[in-house]
Amino acid sequence: MSAPQGPPITPQGMAALKARYDHLLGKERPEIVEIVSWAAGNGDRSENGDYLYGRKRMREIDRELGYLSRRMKRCRVVNPADQPDKTRVFFGATVELADENDERMAVQVVGDDEQNASEGRIGWSSPIAKALKGASIGDCRIVKLPGGLKEWEVMAVRYD
Repeated sequence: MSAPQGPPITPQGMAALKARYDHLLGKERPEIVEIVSWAAGNGDRSENGDYLYGRKRMREIDRELGYLSRRMKRCRVVNPADQPDKTRVFFGATVELADENDERMAVQVVGDDEQNASEGRIGWSSPIAKALKGASIGDCRIVKLPGGLKEWEVMAVRYD
């Protein structure tokens, strides 16, 4: 039997998707259902703001629940600690980079669902992650960014 295919996600990323799903299903949706039921009992629904907003919010929640459910089924959990070659950049690696001015930054290559550039987490299919795949310490990579080409040298690779 082959390994499951689909976009990779870290165990922490899957836990975050599950927590969001559980919060929406167990807390937010029941609260909105209660508001809509109460508002529906107040008569004319065409000008009832609570009813109209509640129905709109319920549709948004149901859409997000469907999206989260599909993502959790499709994604494959990859634990970075299980990476056999810890000297090269693969999924889950935390990479320290230096540019031509020796300005350094650290990024972690994570699933696209858990990327957050302000926290240094870049998505697996991002231009930077694609350029870094397979790189080892001392390798230089050029990345095409919206502002032009940028070159980084890999200074360190680790798997937390």
